[in-house]
Amino acid sequence: MANAIVNSSNGSKADGGGHGLGLFALAAGAFVFGAAEFVMMGILPQVAQALQVSIPFAGNFISAYAIGVCVGTLLLIFGRRIPPRSLIILFMAIAFIGNALSAVAVNAPMMIVARFIAGFPHGAFFGTATLIAKLLARRGREAQAVASMVTGQTVANMLGVPAGTLLAEHLSWHLAFASLAVCAVVTGVLVRVWVPFIAPADDAGLGGQFAFLRKPGPWMVLVAVFVGNVGIFCWWSYVSPWLQHVGGWPDTTVSALMMLAGFGMVVGGLIGGRVCDRWNPGATSALGQLVACVGLLAVFLIPGSRVSTAILTFVISFGLFFVSAPQQLIMAECGGLIGGAAVQIAFNFGNAVGSMVGGSVLDASHMNYHYPALSGVPFAALAVVLLALYSRMERAKIEVGE
Repeated sequence: MANAIVNSSNGSKADGGGHGLGLFALAAGAFVFGAAEFVMMGILPQVAQALQVSIPFAGNFISAYAIGVCVGTLLLIFGRRIPPRSLIILFMAIAFIGNALSAVAVNAPMMIVARFIAGFPHGAFFGTATLIAKLLARRGREAQAVASMVTGQTVANMLGVPAGTLLAEHLSWHLAFASLAVCAVVTGVLVRVWVPFIAPADDAGLGGQFAFLRKPGPWMVLVAVFVGNVGIFCWWSYVSPWLQHVGGWPDTTVSALMMLAGFGMVVGGLIGGRVCDRWNPGATSALGQLVACVGLLAVFLIPGSRVSTAILTFVISFGLFFVSAPQQLIMAECGGLIGGAAVQIAFNFGNAVGSMVGGSVLDASHMNYHYPALSGVPFAALAVVLLALYSRMERAKIEVGE
C-alpha cells in the first residue's frame, strides 16, 4: 500500500485492503489536532491559575489556536504542487513545534504564540486528509471514509482530552501538551509508512483554487459552519467551569465528563457519515445542527443538575460532530484541498468568535454560566436555516438535471 500511486488529477483510487491503515494514520493526525484544539477547554482553570490570568482572559488561548487555523490555510495555497502525503508530514512537524512550545510556556503571551503555531497547520491538515480519505474510499462510501478520518478528532475528545485533564489535575498541565508533541512525531512516521503516494492535483494557479467561491452554495455552507460553531463554542469554551458551577460536579470528575462528550462526538461523527451516504450532505448537516441548537436552548432553560448537564454535554457534542463529515465532503467536492481546509477555517473562526462572545456574556452576566449558551442559540439557529436552504437548493438542481 505504501508504494501505491493515487493520481488525484484523474480521480483514480488506490485499491486493496491496506487502505484501512492509511485511514488509521490520517485518523492519528486528526487525533493530534483534535486534542490540541480541545484539551484547553478541559484544563482551562489550571492553565489560567498557573499563568496568573482570569478564566475569561484564558479564553484567548482557545482563540489563538483558532486564529492560527485560519491563517495556516495559506500553507495549501503555496504547497499546491507538493504531494499530499508530504504535506501531511510537514503539518505534523509544525504541530510538534507548537505543542512542545505550549508545554514549556511560562506566561500568557508565550502560550498565545505557542497555541497559534499549534493551530497553524490544523485547517490545511483536514483539507488534505479529506482529499486523501476520499481517494482511498470505496465508491459510495466517501462520507464514511471521511468520517473515519475525522473519528481521530472525536476520539481525541473521548480519550485525549480527558487524559490531558487528568494529567493537569494529578501531575501537570505541561504534560498534556508534551504528550501531544510526541504523538505528532509518531503520526508523521505512520503517515510516511501507511499513506500511499498521491500525485499533486493539476495546478489551476492561485486564482483557480478559489473558483468554487464564485457560486453561492459553498458560501452558504461556510457561513453555516461559522455561525453554527460560534453558537456552540459560546457554551463549549467554558464547559469545564459550567459543569462544576451549574451541574455541581467536583473538579475531579470533569475528565470523565469530557470523556462522555468525546463519546458523543465519536457516535455523532460515525452516524453522521452513514446518514450522509444514504441521504444527502446538506440535509444531514442541517439535522445535526438542529440537535446542537436545541441542546443549547436547553442549557439555558434547565436549572441544572448532574444528570441534566451530563445529558446535554453528550447531546450537544453529538450534534457538533454529526455535521463534520457531510460538511467536509461538500466543500472537498466543491473546492478540493482549499475547499476542505475552508471548512476548518470557518469552524475555528467560529470557535474563536464563540469563545470571545461567550466570555463577554459571562462577564456581563456576573459569571452566570447559563447565559453563554443562550447567546449561542441565534447563531446556531441561523446555521440550521442556511443548511436547510442549501439542501433545498441542491435538491432543486438535481430535479432539473443540472
